Amino acid sequence: MALAVSLGDPAGIGPECIVEAWTKRNEEQLPPFFVVHGADVLAAAAAALGKSLAIRRIDDPGECETVFATALPVLGSQDAPYRPGQPDRTGADLALASLTDATAHARAGTADGVVTCPIAKAQLAEVGFTQPGQTEFLADQCGLTHEDVVMMLAGPSLRTVPLTIHVALADVPRHLSSDLIVRRARIVAAALQRDFGLAEPRIAMTGLNPHAGEQGRFGDEEARIIIPAIERLQNEGITVTGPHPADALFAPHERAGYDAALCMYHDQALIPIKALDFDSGVNVTLGLPIVRTSPDHGTAFGIAGKRVARAFATIAAIRMAGECAARRSAA
Repeated sequence: MALAVSLGDPAGIGPECIVEAWTKRNEEQLPPFFVVHGADVLAAAAAALGKSLAIRRIDDPGECETVFATALPVLGSQDAPYRPGQPDRTGADLALASLTDATAHARAGTADGVVTCPIAKAQLAEVGFTQPGQTEFLADQCGLTHEDVVMMLAGPSLRTVPLTIHVALADVPRHLSSDLIVRRARIVAAALQRDFGLAEPRIAMTGLNPHAGEQGRFGDEEARIIIPAIERLQNEGITVTGPHPADALFAPHERAGYDAALCMYHDQALIPIKALDFDSGVNVTLGLPIVRTSPDHGTAFGIAGKRVARAFATIAAIRMAGECAARRSAA
């Protein structure tokens, strides 16, 4: 079979990154994938990049593997004008249709997984998108609560998980609880085994405060919330260490000692992954019954269509989705 790729906002860099990924499919040894909707957008994006691109419309995902060697397979007929850098309602309609239908194929088993290109949430909200982001959308589509799924950022050097995401920094302490940490750490440990092939995953937990609280001098969340959660997880047989001071946890010699770092808030997790693996970072949704990855960047409207966007993260997301799907299939 093959992976389903959603187009993302057609005014962003998603279409050109998809084009670039397909043109480099052999040298990057990418698994077969098909794009859901947007054949005209992709053709226009290829022309803007000066690339010769063969596009083949397919009627069934099963055709993808045969077509993929010589043409970019596109399933579905919805389309929009290609206006890089100019997001509009028509493009948002296309982005939502592509995301919805690509997810449906993964859920139905007619695709091995879904790779989602970047969306513009403000534009999607105008056409009925009510979730905070694509991670929550995938959870809803799979019949899960938002607490049942976890966002992990993965690159060649590091994997990180933010335990709180789009929360004001001042509000982070009240959102943290031992139950939240335990629930998400369990999901991470299970996914590292199932999707990443790690028989005994090692998890490092950051502290919330400077120096991990320094025995209560700089805050008591470590003693009240984080340490009890770590002890519960260790009693369940999960290898967890911490709480570690976040300013030291991402040094090279420290990274060798764990497989994923669970961080207390958004920037604590995203700053190191973007500093180390900006061009190859992948957003992986853990806890889903389907495989889902996404390049760890936004729509980048400001550079769309200008021949400067780099497709490394899209290529990495496609490759990682294929690897995860293969491990699930072999299990």
